[in-house]
Amino acid sequence: MMHSREILILTGMSGAGRSTVAHALEDLGWYVVDNVPPALLPDLVEHTANAKISSMAVVVDVRSGRFFDDLNSSLQKLESEKVPYRLLFLDANDQALVQRFESTRRPHPLQGSERIVDGISRERAQLEELRSRADIVIETSSLNVHQLEKRVNEVFAAGQAKGVRVNVLSFGYKYGIPVDADLLLDCRFIPNPHWIPELRPKTGLDSDVRAQVLKSAGVTEFVDDYVALVQKMAEGYLREGKKFVTLAVGCTGGKHRSVAIAEEIASRLGASTTETEIEAHALHRDLGRE
Repeated sequence: MMHSREILILTGMSGAGRSTVAHALEDLGWYVVDNVPPALLPDLVEHTANAKISSMAVVVDVRSGRFFDDLNSSLQKLESEKVPYRLLFLDANDQALVQRFESTRRPHPLQGSERIVDGISRERAQLEELRSRADIVIETSSLNVHQLEKRVNEVFAAGQAKGVRVNVLSFGYKYGIPVDADLLLDCRFIPNPHWIPELRPKTGLDSDVRAQVLKSAGVTEFVDDYVALVQKMAEGYLREGKKFVTLAVGCTGGKHRSVAIAEEIASRLGASTTETEIEAHALHRDLGRE
């Protein structure tokens, strides 16, 4: 049987935003099934095979008994039957998760009679291998509900990807490296427009800042080489079934250099005419934080 639809398995840490993502996917036209026991996943896929559903998301989590063993077996069965799927994992740091559980006054599903942090620790250990297998990881610690919805829109609005979707994410090192990055690019070798008085209040989205960054020594060659590298990697990603890639581009504060370079790389990748189709978008995690 041919499987042409997009099947997304949504999982991750409790409190990391599964409900928000599920609702955002529904708004984008996805058929979403929540809290499915992992053992029933192959049956669900089979029973909906003839329905007119082009994109289906299935939410699974640790509320479902023998979570990992059942899910691992189900994923192996889908693979043996050549059913294509993507695994989306939502993560957040312990501090953010504790704050969310405390604000809702709900217990963590694995804490039992102990503390919230104990439940989080158990769940993180249980999901460690699953996270490493994920096609897409979204780190939600610094995202509110609306920002997370926007991120889902940016990743999934195009529906079923025919090629590779590259999210080029600018960030500031002083705010930490994005944990959901597949590739990491350091722009701190480029002279900082922060030290030019007339450019300091502006950002990498402003044309004069972007021009200043791109004309710096070695930057043109740097961007050329990196775009060519990503284009070559995209061929391998697609062969291996990885359709979503996050390229993190960092500078000190995430305001000037990384923003300009991210915009340039996304523009170049999006306009490329390689055999592998690449859809690229620039996102700016730390712009406006100063």
